[in-house]
Amino acid sequence: MSDEARELLRAGDIPGLLRHLRFNAEDMEQAEVARLMEEAAARSGFDDLRQAAAAVAADPDDPGKLYDYGYACVERGVSYLAIPALRKALVLAPGAQPLLNELVSALEDEVRHAEAVAVLDENAATLRPWPDRYLLAFNALMAGDLTRATAEARRLPDPEDHRWLPARDRLARMLDRAHAVRAVSPLDRRDLRGWHFALTGGVLATISPFGFDDGMTGRYAYTGDAFGGCRRTLDRLRLILDAAGRRPTVVGLLPDRSSHILGLAAAGLFGLPAEPFDPARPDALVVAYDLNELDTGGLWERAPGQVLFEHATCWTDPPQVSADVSGFLHQTVTHPWGERLHVEPDGSVQRLPPDDRPVEELAAEIVHAAPTSYEGEDGAPPDSDEALAHLVASVRDHWLTGPRHRVRSPGPVPSSRFL
Repeated sequence: MSDEARELLRAGDIPGLLRHLRFNAEDMEQAEVARLMEEAAARSGFDDLRQAAAAVAADPDDPGKLYDYGYACVERGVSYLAIPALRKALVLAPGAQPLLNELVSALEDEVRHAEAVAVLDENAATLRPWPDRYLLAFNALMAGDLTRATAEARRLPDPEDHRWLPARDRLARMLDRAHAVRAVSPLDRRDLRGWHFALTGGVLATISPFGFDDGMTGRYAYTGDAFGGCRRTLDRLRLILDAAGRRPTVVGLLPDRSSHILGLAAAGLFGLPAEPFDPARPDALVVAYDLNELDTGGLWERAPGQVLFEHATCWTDPPQVSADVSGFLHQTVTHPWGERLHVEPDGSVQRLPPDDRPVEELAAEIVHAAPTSYEGEDGAPPDSDEALAHLVASVRDHWLTGPRHRVRSPGPVPSSRFL
């Protein structure tokens, strides 16, 4: 057994053990990993995973036990440990549909869409149209292969089980958006804005220039937000609305403090009245700071003319609904009015308390702030107003269509993340 893994387990460092296994499990014996996970699950109180791991540790060549273990790993959020177990099970029981589908699910969780396509191709002779060939089309698209995804989708018959109809319609909208945006955007592995629109249906207002060529590709990992950053995304929102020919008549205020601040700022900048959010209100501009910080009930479906703007969208833990406009993509963000760190001129660091001024004062500060601009840093491509307006004008007939589905995967454009 791995000495480092055993030492981490002995020390009770379960997060450290899981990080170690993320990078090493596929090169270890399955029984060894299972023994480690049996004890880790016992210490964590995950009895289902403990039992499944114990069964594999005792008999690592039983495909049924490997399936149960893989399923438990997926359910407990460690899909990377399910993948080698399910791969082995599929070798032991070729063509077994439950094994294949669970392996594809685990690969999707780990954003390994090209591998999911390869696994499905390896089992082509046994694939059913639904869900297997649908999964082939979906994962080809998420891997960035629009040609393959389109071809596979065209071969799909209508599903006999009506429960698959929403999936069919969602894939059709994604492909439709991808073809529309490809006319004005390259849809390559650096085209974050193009793929964001194709997959989520939302427009990404700003591209992060920081570390663009060093793994971030337009997304933020950790970022400290500022009033000027809020002003910049609101200015970009105005540009997007103008380019799409959209004219909201009211700002819908969401109940959390940060969204309320930003909503009042939007109302002030755009010269619109503000009122509490009403899901049925047509032509409303609904303003959220971060959708993960509030109940998104009432936002999945869109009232006529309604536009949902989210200033700070988490790309590693996407919200339950996809915004129609996202200000920027982050992993972790600190609010301009939240508790934050401040570096003094002498290099010392102080923790500043939250800014508890009234929401109206904070909104006014956003309105009067100079927009933050980071053009041309760290090798990032230009992020001009003109380019954004051109893209939006070109795809506006494909915008604001269908429900606001959650998209858990970052898609074909990779970014580095903290684990």
